[in-house]
Amino acid sequence: MTNDAYRGIAAFFDTIFEPMNRGLRLIGVGMFRPQKGMAILDVGCGTGVHLDLYRKYECSLFGIDASESMLNIAQKRLRGAADLRLADAREMPFEDGTFDLVISMLMLHEMDEPVRGQVIGQMKRVLKDDGRILLIDFHPGPYRFLKGWLTKFVIFFSEVAAGRRHFRNYRNFMSIRGLPSLIETGGLILEHEKVVGGGGLVLCLLRKH
Repeated sequence: MTNDAYRGIAAFFDTIFEPMNRGLRLIGVGMFRPQKGMAILDVGCGTGVHLDLYRKYECSLFGIDASESMLNIAQKRLRGAADLRLADAREMPFEDGTFDLVISMLMLHEMDEPVRGQVIGQMKRVLKDDGRILLIDFHPGPYRFLKGWLTKFVIFFSEVAAGRRHFRNYRNFMSIRGLPSLIETGGLILEHEKVVGGGGLVLCLLRKH
């Protein structure tokens, strides 16, 4: 996870993917609107676009990512507004119970199956007892109408293009029912779920107790 798999595409990552991702991010912000002073962690923060949406709430912002090239772009975007760290999500460099909100978008599906559970465990560890986790990722359906099948088509071929290992992990993620399976095995409670993209994407707001 410490290899910089995004080095070759970091410079144009947002140009390609952000037009599709921004709507998802805004829905996620609407599912849990933070209060001033809250501590927020973005796991797999990439180029910092998601954290940038939370700046107006005057929260303490933190992000970790395994890609140095993506973090370099995030540093330029956020200009010191967030504490950004090069880190492995299996060993988050924070104390227990630090954050009010932990978010992660389109990251878990690309990980090896055993790693996903470790990352969920770390999210729980650094979350305050009354905090929330917001996960956004691909959803195995059922797909609704043309929009759902078009979403599946775009996702499928994007994952193929990402490489053999990435695609293998995506297929495994979908075969085990995606986020619902991880939430169940991770011992988290689903507070609110929103399925979008015709059934191809899901946002899950979770709590510990």
